[in-house]
Amino acid sequence: MALYMGICARSYFDFVDVPFSKLSCSSNLSKRRLLLPLFLRDNSLRKQRSKVGCFASRGNVTPELESEENVSVSSSQDDDDLSHVIKFKMSDFKIHDRVSIGLGNRGDEVVYEATVKEASSPLFNTRVVLRRLVSTGAKRRGKRTIEVLKKLVRRRLMYHSYSMQVHGYVCSSTADNSGSFVLVHGCHGSSSLRHWLQQSDWLPTLEATLALDEESARRVGDDTVGGPAVSRQLRLIRVLMRDLLIGVNYLHSHGLAHTELKLENLHISPVDGHIKVGLLGNAADFHDCSPADDSKVDGSIDRRKMMIGFDMRCVGFIMAKMVLRDLMDPIIFAKFKSFLSKGNDPSCLREFLMHIVSRDSSPENVGFQILDKNWGAGWNLLSLLLATKPSQRISCLDALRHPFLCGPRWRVDPTMDMIRWSLGSTAVRITEEYIYGRQQRRRIAHFIELIEMLNPHSKPRNWLDLLPGKWRLLYSTGRHVGLTLRQPSTRLLIGDVHLKVTKLAKPHATFSLESDICFTVMPGKDWPHDKTGTGGRLRVTSLSKLRAGRRLYIKEETATKIRPTTPDISDAILEKLSSKKWRKIMPIKEFPSSLPVAKLVSSDVDITMRLDEPLTGDVKTAQSVIHEVRMQIPPELFDLSKIVCGTYVDSRLLVLRSVNGSAMMFTRAVENC
Repeated sequence: MALYMGICARSYFDFVDVPFSKLSCSSNLSKRRLLLPLFLRDNSLRKQRSKVGCFASRGNVTPELESEENVSVSSSQDDDDLSHVIKFKMSDFKIHDRVSIGLGNRGDEVVYEATVKEASSPLFNTRVVLRRLVSTGAKRRGKRTIEVLKKLVRRRLMYHSYSMQVHGYVCSSTADNSGSFVLVHGCHGSSSLRHWLQQSDWLPTLEATLALDEESARRVGDDTVGGPAVSRQLRLIRVLMRDLLIGVNYLHSHGLAHTELKLENLHISPVDGHIKVGLLGNAADFHDCSPADDSKVDGSIDRRKMMIGFDMRCVGFIMAKMVLRDLMDPIIFAKFKSFLSKGNDPSCLREFLMHIVSRDSSPENVGFQILDKNWGAGWNLLSLLLATKPSQRISCLDALRHPFLCGPRWRVDPTMDMIRWSLGSTAVRITEEYIYGRQQRRRIAHFIELIEMLNPHSKPRNWLDLLPGKWRLLYSTGRHVGLTLRQPSTRLLIGDVHLKVTKLAKPHATFSLESDICFTVMPGKDWPHDKTGTGGRLRVTSLSKLRAGRRLYIKEETATKIRPTTPDISDAILEKLSSKKWRKIMPIKEFPSSLPVAKLVSSDVDITMRLDEPLTGDVKTAQSVIHEVRMQIPPELFDLSKIVCGTYVDSRLLVLRSVNGSAMMFTRAVENC
C-alpha cells in the first residue's frame, strides 16, 4: 500500500478511495477498495480537486513499520524522559485500511489508524492514531508532546476531558534523530472542528454529536433547547467556546502556551462531548525565573503575558470563524487578518465587517445577529480577544465570565466598560432602523445622555490620541428632513457623511476638521424607485483648538411649565440611574449641574463642492444642490464653527454637541474597506 502521495480533497469528509486492482497486491484483495493513509501538506485542504499518486504496494506498509521494533535502543537517558508513557511495538497494533482526512495536518507526517491487539496492554481493543514523524522537526515535536505530559497528567480528569490523549510511542532509536519515531495518541473522532463547520448541515450534526439536551443547556446558563437558528447556534457556540477556554486555561495554569490553536487542531469527542485541544508539539514554557534576579523576573512576566496573549488571539480567530461562516473563506479571512495587522482597533470590527461579510437574514448567515445579541456582547468579547497589545487581551477565566458566554440563567455583574459598550451598541442598532419615530428619537437621546455621563475620557489630554481619525455620522438629535413629504426643486440622496479629524504638529492641541458629504443628484421623476443619478461631494474644512470646559445643565423653575419642543429626558435619566441596578455603579442622587467636556474652538470655514458630468457647468443647479444639502444634513457639518464641545469619545464612538445643544453621534470609520 502506498505511503507517499499528494492528495487534495474535493470534500473534506471524503476518504481517498483507490481500487486495489490498480495496486500490486495479492489476488484475494483484488476486489476490495482501500482507503489510504495520507501524506498531507498544510495547504492541501484548500484545493478543490483531487489527484492521487501511488508508488508502493500494500505489502510494504507493515514490514516498514514493524522493522522499527527490531532495532535496539541505545540511549537509556532518553528512555527515562519518555518513561511516563508506554513504549509500544508495531506488532501491538492492527493497522486499518483507511484513515480519516481530518487527522492529517502536516506534510512531514504520515497518519494511520489502528487498533491495539496486544491482550496484555491496558489499551487492548482501543482505537488509536499512529502518527509517523518523518522529518527532524516532526520528531522534535513528537518528543516535546510526550515531554509536556509530565505537567499535565497531575490533574488527570482535566487532561482526559480537554486534551488529546497521548498513549505512547514506537521508536527504533533514541540516540539521535536518524531512527524512525511514531507517536501513538487517542482517536477523538474522524474530523477536526474545521471539517465539522464546513458541512452544509453542521448545526444539527454537531447538536446530535454533542447530544445537546436540557442538561447541556444548563451548563452554559440556558434553560431551553431548540428554538430558532440564531438561538441554537449561539447555544452551540457557548458550549464549544467554554470547552475551548477551559482547555486552554488548563494549559496556561500549568505554565504552558499551546501556540498552535486553530480549527484544524481541535477535535470533538463523541464519547464525552468535549473539545480536545490538539497535540502539544510546539507548546512553550513560560520559564519562571528566580526571584533574586529582578530583570529576569520582569522578562518572564512579559513573556508570560505575550504568550498567553498569542493563544487568546488564536482563540479569537476560532470564535470569529465559528460565528461568521464567511471567514472560512481564505480570501475574506486574509482581509480580516490584514485589518488587525495594520493596527486598527478591534472594537471597530463591526464597522469593517459590514463591508466584506454577507449580512443576509438566511439561517446560514446569522453571525451578525448572534454578535449583536445581549447589547453587542459578542463584539465586545471578540474585540477583547483580538486586542492590539497582547497584555490587553482578556484571560481565559475572565472570558468564561463574559456575558456573551453566560446564558440568561447566570446573572453576571457587568463592568463599567461593558455598560458603556452596551449603551453604545444599543444606540447604534437603533440608528440602523432608519425610520425614526418619536419613541426611537427619545430612546436614542436617552442613550446618548447616559453614555455622556459615563464618559471615561473627560480631560482634553485624553482626546489628543482618541479624537484623530475618520468618523462616520450615525445620528443627529437635531431636525431630520427627508424627501418623502417634500417637493424640492432638486432631488438629492445623501450618502455617507464623514468627519475627518487630523492632529496638527503645531500649535499644540490643534486639529483640522473636515466634513465630507457624498450625495447623488436624481434628475428623473421616478426617483422613489430609481436612485441613479449624478454624483457629487461637498467638503467643509476648519481649524479647531482643544480646550478644557464644562457643559452646564440649566434648571428652569417657573410657575407654569411650558412643554418643550424636544423631549426633556433628564428626569428619565435620573430615574434610571436611581434604580437598584445602576445605584451600585453610579451612586447619583440628583442630576449633575455640569459635566467636564472637551471644548472645541473653531476658526474660519472653507467650503468646496464637486459635481460630476453633466452638471459641472450648471451654476444654477449647483446653487440648488448646496441648498438641498444644507436642508438634509445637520447644520453643524455645514458650518463646523457651530460644534462647541465633545462630550464622549472612546476607540469606537464619538459624541459632539453643537451651539444649540443638539448631539451628533459618530462611529469610527475604517480606511480602505
